[in-house]
Amino acid sequence: MTSPSATVRRALVTGAARGIGAAIAERLRADGLEVTTLDRDEGCDLRLDLSSDELPDLAEIDVCVSNAAITDTIAPAHRMSAEQWSGDIDVNLTGAFRAVQACLPGMRERGWGRIVAISSGAAKTGLRGQVAYSASKAGLLGMVMTLAAENVHRGITANAVLPGMVATEKVRAMPNEVLERLMPLLPSGRMVEPAEIAATVSYLCSEAAAQVTGQEIAVDGGADLNTFTLGSEGRD
Repeated sequence: MTSPSATVRRALVTGAARGIGAAIAERLRADGLEVTTLDRDEGCDLRLDLSSDELPDLAEIDVCVSNAAITDTIAPAHRMSAEQWSGDIDVNLTGAFRAVQACLPGMRERGWGRIVAISSGAAKTGLRGQVAYSASKAGLLGMVMTLAAENVHRGITANAVLPGMVATEKVRAMPNEVLERLMPLLPSGRMVEPAEIAATVSYLCSEAAAQVTGQEIAVDGGADLNTFTLGSEGRD
């Protein structure tokens, strides 16, 4: 059998046309992996809709990074339509499962695999106006825990990364008044860079992370920290 260090791993990154997915694909290529990118938009190796299109044979994939997601469905729960709800769930949760499920048989046969689901801080805190998005991202956490439990004895790890506010092209394009309201709410004083998410994913996909599984790792600049103080308002 070829030693793990000599094996060229093959990775699938979904939602890789831009933003976090593109950064992850770039980082994994730099790590020496053969990366296949997938998105509904142009610019990737595979162009398809994870919620409904037939998937190609993914049995050779060793590393599955599920990043594809709808992020801009905005409606309060009492007015959210069935179509809006299904749109987020079908892509963000069912689509993620379909991608992972297609990769699992090959991973199990070879006795090695890495699964990383890009969830969100909203999975833990909720997000006003985006109940379907929050629910879909929370669903990924349950999926990851189950995948980890079912495959821990097969040399396969499964973990979730929970980004905070990430400085993607779409976020940077938000109106200035929105960004001005947002920035004071970030404890670290800045948004997370896509490359910082990619660096965390890189570790989880590595040989060094063989004993890291079933984990939820937030990369959010301390967004869930209680920074309230009864003393001085100064940071120091």
